[in-house]
Amino acid sequence: MFSLTDTNRFLLYPHPTDMRKRFYTLSGLVTNQMSLDVQDGDAFIFINKTCTSMKVLHVECGGLVI
Repeated sequence: MFSLTDTNRFLLYPHPTDMRKRFYTLSGLVTNQMSLDVQDGDAFIFINKTCTSMKVLHVECGGLVI
């Protein structure tokens, strides 16, 4: 279940993102480009070039959730 609260930090990835990317590729962007750990409980927001689509990556008890 996707559960976000006001205690989560919401971090925007600063570059346009290909919305075909999945869990592991997006988590790679967090690790390699943002120098953050996806396991910290933050919510990472990715937006496409035309700002018409968005994905939020978050870790839950069972693993990564988009």
